[in-house]
Amino acid sequence: MRAARTVRHWDQLGPVALLLLPLAVLFAAASGLRRMAYRIGLFPSHRMPVPVIVVGNITVGGTGKTPFVQWLVQELRAHGRHPAIVTRGYGARDGGPAPVNPGDAAAEAGDEPVLLARNAGCPVWRGSDRVAAARALLAAHPECDVIISDDGLQHYRLARDLEIAMVDGARGFGNGLPLPAGPLREPVSRLARCDFVVVKGRALPIPGRSDAVSMALVPGPFRQLIHPHRVATADDFAGTVVHAVAGIAAPETFFRSLEAMGLAIERHGFADHHAFTAADLAFDDGRPVVMTEKDAVKSIAFARPEFWSLPVTAALPDGFGTTLAQRLAHGTRSETPRDH
Repeated sequence: MRAARTVRHWDQLGPVALLLLPLAVLFAAASGLRRMAYRIGLFPSHRMPVPVIVVGNITVGGTGKTPFVQWLVQELRAHGRHPAIVTRGYGARDGGPAPVNPGDAAAEAGDEPVLLARNAGCPVWRGSDRVAAARALLAAHPECDVIISDDGLQHYRLARDLEIAMVDGARGFGNGLPLPAGPLREPVSRLARCDFVVVKGRALPIPGRSDAVSMALVPGPFRQLIHPHRVATADDFAGTVVHAVAGIAAPETFFRSLEAMGLAIERHGFADHHAFTAADLAFDDGRPVVMTEKDAVKSIAFARPEFWSLPVTAALPDGFGTTLAQRLAHGTRSETPRDH
């Protein structure tokens, strides 16, 4: 298995983390000063003519944002809204705001934006400047009446009406240190200022929050990459060892989910957002190759019949969508959080 995560020192307070502690102190100070600059108006935040919901996290790495955003789009639609998504587009080619279409190449538009464009069924625009991306989106789609900013918790230039922070219950907050000594983009206390905290998977106590919402990821049937209408179940892979491929922040999570379905797997872990090539997946033994949806959008160009993806959908408590819609209807919040 190839190295999937080169920051193992984030998991515990070890020698490497302690060595990087001075840099972490500088990062935390700079981050805190930046938040304060926005709070006091030294740096301006820009409000859109429609409500903005920010979905993000305070740690580096996957927390289930993409399936949650897809769930959120459907819930907003069910409550009469016309949502749209803005996202940075990690891995996309540099440039100004641009629409993302379902058929776009992940190398051009980014893996997560393409996946959202395919699954969410609403306008998706990408750009490192989310203010510019939101404005361009609304100019192109004036029917949209709410914007979801994907992974935008720290993008304070874009004012927000609701903040939803995602947390991985299994990984938690690592060693609790700021980057680069630990995985934290902002202090854990930041979660107390978010409107909602959603915890993926295993329950995790959140300091200052007794109202965290649990989220499960429910796998669907496997889908063949070259013929997405063709589906398979775990039983169809019985009697063989499948190649399990994951280029996500926590590949082991995907591997364990496959084993829980009864699959016998050979692990192939890659770094998050890895740009797959045909050579990466040239196992040449005819065995099935299963991967995440995010990896599938990067592998479609050289897909073979034995390539399958495993879609997942977010499952949240009944009524949470209604609670979100009601909170959104109550009006706006301050543009940036207060420091702690």
